[in-house]
Amino acid sequence: MPKTYAELLSEVKASVPLVSLEELHARMQAGESFVLLDVREKDEVRQGRVPGSLHIPRGMLEMQVEQRIPDRTTRIVTMCAGGVRSAFAARTLRELGYTNVQSAAQGFNQWKDRGYPIEVPVQLTDAQRERYSRHILLPEVGEQGQKRLLESRVLLLGAGGLGSPAALYLAAAGVGTLGIVDGDRVDATNLQRQVLHGLDRLGVPKVDSARRTIENLNPDVKVVAFEERLTSENVDRIFDQRWDVIVDGLDNFATRYLVNDASVWKRIPVVHGSIFRFEGQITTFWPGRGPCYRCLYPEPPPPELAPSCAEAGVLGVLPGVIGTLQATEAIKILLGRGEPLVGRLLAYDSLKMQVRSLRLRRNPDCPVCGDRPTITSYVDYEGFCTGVPSSHAPARAPVAHATAS
Repeated sequence: MPKTYAELLSEVKASVPLVSLEELHARMQAGESFVLLDVREKDEVRQGRVPGSLHIPRGMLEMQVEQRIPDRTTRIVTMCAGGVRSAFAARTLRELGYTNVQSAAQGFNQWKDRGYPIEVPVQLTDAQRERYSRHILLPEVGEQGQKRLLESRVLLLGAGGLGSPAALYLAAAGVGTLGIVDGDRVDATNLQRQVLHGLDRLGVPKVDSARRTIENLNPDVKVVAFEERLTSENVDRIFDQRWDVIVDGLDNFATRYLVNDASVWKRIPVVHGSIFRFEGQITTFWPGRGPCYRCLYPEPPPPELAPSCAEAGVLGVLPGVIGTLQATEAIKILLGRGEPLVGRLLAYDSLKMQVRSLRLRRNPDCPVCGDRPTITSYVDYEGFCTGVPSSHAPARAPVAHATAS
């Protein structure tokens, strides 16, 4: 016999354990561990939600729940606006094999009317929702994650081969503030790989060229330009501007060691990339979580074993691959998603189209991040890398926050 809607709803509610809002609130106040699953639509959730709740729209429940809640023994309480959709959602979960599911007897509207805690999610503009719609569709990003990206600050060291693709994709992703450090000007030899720039920018400072490209790509992004070479004299001024992540696209060892020491002392994660002819490498140095650059390279190689791109050449698309991976790694860190390349180095060989992952270990005797650090202030990095002390070495300024990892 066909059933009416009222009969079906009555049958569903009879088959699903119900929990009152008073009991639900008391359990949350007591710190009980369970998932409060909000099955309302996105437009409803934008008006408010229960703090800490997980949102999966009712129409996407069967498609997304196994990924979002993989453990079928998880304690779940479903909630909607009035208690109807949540009951149907609870029965669906039970049919999918979830063994500990309840439904809120009333919904979010009564929860709000009773003065229980709510939060209003971040609000994106209509234009932003359209621009970032493919991000918002990802449960791992959503509107909350996109807002986090818009509020994030990433410092790019170099607007060259690696910095170009990294800057483009970070800007396209909606990272709200991009700092760019580069003291060079656009040269014709750059255009084979440095895709931020063009023929109309020859002779223009790279930071200005980068700003023009990024602002045209995404007006949400603010560019902070540092038209200067990174040195011991300016690194504190630049790094102290509250960066969440540093993307290292540098091409010389002296500055890499400087960046390493400053980032360890200031505890800023660095996504490091390097390229040589047909090969590239990428890893993440995150102070306190893994090794630093000095753990990997205690001493720089002799200059003859590490020629620059100007001396050895480089495949034009190679920095595009590595720089894009750097942008991916930075976005993962900003969102708090996935597994960063901490303690791992990804080595890419474009000729063999081969990728290898190598384990990196923290050196307890590292002079900067080790158990008993011996380097606690800036040194003569040029002299360290060449073996010849510089007559123009900067003063050894003390670092106020030098700590061991």
